[in-house]
Amino acid sequence: MRYILLNKPYEVLTQFTDEHGRATLKDFVAVPNVYPVGRLDFDSEGLLLLTDDKQLQHRLSDPRYKVPKTYWAQVEGTPTEVALQQLREGVQIKEGFTLPAEAEALPEAATADLWPRNPPIRYRASIPTSWLALTISQGMNRQVRKMCASVNLPCLRLVRQAIGDLSLAGLAPGEWRDLTTEEIAALRGLAGAGERHARPATPRPTATRPNASFSPTNRGPRRQRP
Repeated sequence: MRYILLNKPYEVLTQFTDEHGRATLKDFVAVPNVYPVGRLDFDSEGLLLLTDDKQLQHRLSDPRYKVPKTYWAQVEGTPTEVALQQLREGVQIKEGFTLPAEAEALPEAATADLWPRNPPIRYRASIPTSWLALTISQGMNRQVRKMCASVNLPCLRLVRQAIGDLSLAGLAPGEWRDLTTEEIAALRGLAGAGERHARPATPRPTATRPNASFSPTNRGPRRQRP
């Protein structure tokens, strides 16, 4: 079995092919027969799992198992305690009422090491921006963006930081690595998938970095990995 953690860049499709020539996972992960666990929108960034373990893939994607996923959202405006409490209790969006979430405002220092987005967000001089951390266990369509909008905090940038205790630490956009045995066991426990003797393909390789000149319109040569 293979278990891969990728830091998905902005404007990359969570699939391996695209008839319109947009950037896909194939531009970053040259590993056969692995598939993404759930989806991460084209205009969202951050942690994406890929695996050929169909049972774990299903359980981590299924909202019945309530696997927590943490997002950092850059929003227009400044969150009030009232808005944060609404998010914690659940809000009404088009798809229904959301389950209670963990929500907190992030201090500026918390995002100081976050990579710059390319292209950057559009700032408006008259409106400040802030960062929120939201942890949810559902998977409604564009849920975090809609939750932020429901409390009058339009989302400008969205980065998935963690699934359970598995985080993006040490990975730049486009880099990936295999999970360790301990990380796989923790994920399986989180999803209630039982005991299986799945091991990563390697102990923990150095993260792979895509070609530095990559962009959705100029991908450059692909880095190959067996």
